[in-house]
Amino acid sequence: MEELDIARAIALVAMAVFHFTFDLELFGIAPPGTMHTPFWRGFAMLTAGSFILIAGLSLRLAHRGRIRWRPFLRRIAKVALAAALVTGATYVFIPQGFIYYGILHSIALSSLVGLAVLRFPVWALVFLAACVTWLPATFRSEMFTAPWLYWTGLSPTIPYTVDFEPFFPWFAPFVLGIALVKLAERIGLPARLASTPPKTSRLARAAIWAGRHSLLVYLTHQPVLLALTWALAKALGTLP
Repeated sequence: MEELDIARAIALVAMAVFHFTFDLELFGIAPPGTMHTPFWRGFAMLTAGSFILIAGLSLRLAHRGRIRWRPFLRRIAKVALAAALVTGATYVFIPQGFIYYGILHSIALSSLVGLAVLRFPVWALVFLAACVTWLPATFRSEMFTAPWLYWTGLSPTIPYTVDFEPFFPWFAPFVLGIALVKLAERIGLPARLASTPPKTSRLARAAIWAGRHSLLVYLTHQPVLLALTWALAKALGTLP
């Protein structure tokens, strides 16, 4: 669905804006502490939430009638491999804050668990999302301090990492994505959108391409931004 690709592209733009600002602070161009201001923290949460919500939308749209196992397994393998690449790369270049459970890890696990709730009614999905959001706000336990359980988000302390979207509460927007599609199905919206003429403007085609290749864009955008920011920092003299 082209509209979903365009939504992914918008989320990718927001992600690039956030990472570019992060790089500006990293290289001393933006003031220290910029990324810890309420605005940028909120911006990061909205951006991450939009990606996970869209993943939930996509799962329901792709498997409405029945689970199409071959495309699903192919997709989940790509996401898992990309998540592993991110972990490996950040472990080499940012060992003090490497990504052990970031947005790609979250989408991969949410997609697997999401299969179990695809047939839930809307009310049950909304209730589940509320519970997933409520749990980490009210319950933390030392039993989750083992490194292999950090992904739950239920440990009282979390080691520093530059990207962390634990299962609790980030499975909530994924579930809400499934619920939104089920609501849209009641009024025939997916079918109407699928029957609309394809987008022909240059900007729309570029957005659709980016949305359909979102993993590639995700994996390549930060090295490009880092190179550009490094060059800018050299030109401005903020680096020796």
